[in-house]
Amino acid sequence: MHRSPARPRRALIATAALACAALVASCSPGDGGGGGGDDGRLQVLASFYPLQYVVEQVGGEHVDVSNLTPPAAEPHDLELAPAQVRRIGDADLVVYLSGFQPAVDEGIAQRAPEHVVDAAESAGLEEHPGEDAGAHAGESAEEHAEHADDGHDHGPTDPHFWLDPTRLAAVGDAVAAELAAVDPEHADDYAAGAAALTADLDALDAELAEALAPCAGATLVTSHEAFGYLAERYDLRQVGISGIDPEAEPSPARLREVGEVVRENGVTTLFFETLVSQKVTRTLADDLGVGTALLDPLESLAQDATDYREVMESNLEALTGGLVCA
Repeated sequence: MHRSPARPRRALIATAALACAALVASCSPGDGGGGGGDDGRLQVLASFYPLQYVVEQVGGEHVDVSNLTPPAAEPHDLELAPAQVRRIGDADLVVYLSGFQPAVDEGIAQRAPEHVVDAAESAGLEEHPGEDAGAHAGESAEEHAEHADDGHDHGPTDPHFWLDPTRLAAVGDAVAAELAAVDPEHADDYAAGAAALTADLDALDAELAEALAPCAGATLVTSHEAFGYLAERYDLRQVGISGIDPEAEPSPARLREVGEVVRENGVTTLFFETLVSQKVTRTLADDLGVGTALLDPLESLAQDATDYREVMESNLEALTGGLVCA
C-alpha cells in the first residue's frame, strides 16, 4: 500500500520508544521463544491492536500476546528494533497484515517464523470499499494529478478491514486454526474462543446495522479514507478529505471538492480521528460552518479506551450523532 514519505521527527521518537520497549521485553522472564514461555503459555506477536484483540479473545489463558506497535502509536510508521525482529523469529505465532506495516513485512521475510497468520488472507480486502464512486468524476488532468499526490491514487486494497466486525471475526477463525497447529492439546479451547468472538462480533454488527439503518445512504466525510469497510457494511457513502495515507496533505482541488460534497448533501459533521493531526479537518469544518466529531479508526487503542468493542460503541454514538439520518 501507499506509504507516506519519511517523517524524521516522529520516526525518531517512535524508534527510540520501540527500542526501549524491545529491550525491556527481551529481558522479561516470561518472554520465551518457540514452544511457549516459562509459564507454559504460547508467545504470540500481533503487529497492531485489532489483531492483538483477536488473539487475546481466541487464545484466552493459553497465550501471552505482545503488540509490536506501542499503545497510541501510529502503526503505519512502525520501525522495529533488532531485538523485536529477533522476537519475530522466536515467537510461537506471529499475526500481522501484509502490506500494512513494511517493517513487519521485512521482519517476517528476514526471520521466517514457522507459524504465521496473515490477516489479509481471511479478511477479504477490497479496493476502495464504501468510497463515493463519483468523488473524482469529471476532474481535469491537473486535478487528477493533484489527487495522486495527496494519496487518492493509493494501492489496490484498503487495509482497514477491522472496522467491519464480520471481517474481523473471519481472522479469528484463522488464528484459532494456527494456534491449534502450534498447540493441539488446546485446539478445542481455541475453536471455542473463536466461536465466542464471532458471536460477540455478530452481535456488535447487528447493533451497528440497526442503529445505522435510518442513516442509509448518508455521506460520511472523514479525515482520511479509513472507514470504507464500515461504510460499505452499513450503506454509507465515504468521502475522505485525504486518501488511505493518514499523513497525506489534501490538495486545494480536493478541499474544494469535499466542500462541494458537504454543501450539496447538507453534511453537518466532519469526522477527525485519533493519532493524526486534526488541523485540516477542523479548519475545513470552520470554513464550511459545520461541526466536527471524533471517529476512531482503531489502528491503535486510545489511552482511555478498554478494548475494540468499547471503541466501536463510541464510534456508533459519534456516527448516529453526526450523520444526517432519516
